[in-house]
Amino acid sequence: MPPETRSPRPLDLESLIHPKEKFYFAICVLISLLVYAALAVTIMNGGPIAGTLITYLIFGIIAFFLVHGLHIGHVRGNGVRVSSRQFPELNAMADQHSRRLGLDDTPAIFVLQSGGVLNAFATRFLGRNFVILNSDVLALATQKGEKAVSFVLGHELGHVRRHHMTRRSLLYPAMVFPFLAGAYSRACEYTCDRFGNALEPEGGVDGLLVLAAGRDLYTQVNAAVYSGQRETETGFFVRFAEILSTHPNLPKRVAALNALRKPAPAPVRVPPRETPAISPHQNVPT
Repeated sequence: MPPETRSPRPLDLESLIHPKEKFYFAICVLISLLVYAALAVTIMNGGPIAGTLITYLIFGIIAFFLVHGLHIGHVRGNGVRVSSRQFPELNAMADQHSRRLGLDDTPAIFVLQSGGVLNAFATRFLGRNFVILNSDVLALATQKGEKAVSFVLGHELGHVRRHHMTRRSLLYPAMVFPFLAGAYSRACEYTCDRFGNALEPEGGVDGLLVLAAGRDLYTQVNAAVYSGQRETETGFFVRFAEILSTHPNLPKRVAALNALRKPAPAPVRVPPRETPAISPHQNVPT
């Protein structure tokens, strides 16, 4: 996986944010503010309900902190920390992507063996950002899939750049509303697909096809036919399964990236109308 030689250019991030992310984020902020206001009023009024609420809040925060901390501890204790001496090409790629995304620092990157599961994710703990790549994703590089790896890494760094992990924590009251958390999360995935595709345009579709067919078979998948499944594989359970998911169905994500890659149609040139010549002896109406 040779390091990129092109000079990093900052991305126009605002134009890449999916409109639905902004829409659902605004709804989440409104609902969360209303819930926080109601909790504040209840606690200020005192009484047994206030005491119960405070107890549940404290235990909930402690439980979340411990579970998340143990997960990060497992990653840091067992994963391979990417550095200039450990997977240096991946480290250089992460640094370049981070600069183009406008990040002050490159997050800590870890490679973790996951029993063949193809996945990657970004998270945050105690003010530090982490990106974890499962080892089979990185193994793509040995099969000439460097650009797909670059897209996946760019996608996860996009979550860091958009502060998605922090926002979900602060907007937790809205996250418990049925279907709203999933809708917001799916919109965020579309945004990060755009970020990853802008960072590595030649790896976007392949990076998604890897998740669909695996690293050994993704090169045999016809992307156009696969994206067409969003129209042929429909029905109540297909749609409802997506509504319950944090990610859009993969054919939709592939179709969205393909739409970004299509060149805009050339403008149609309309020839100017010819003005008929006027004979010097012709009467011109006034």
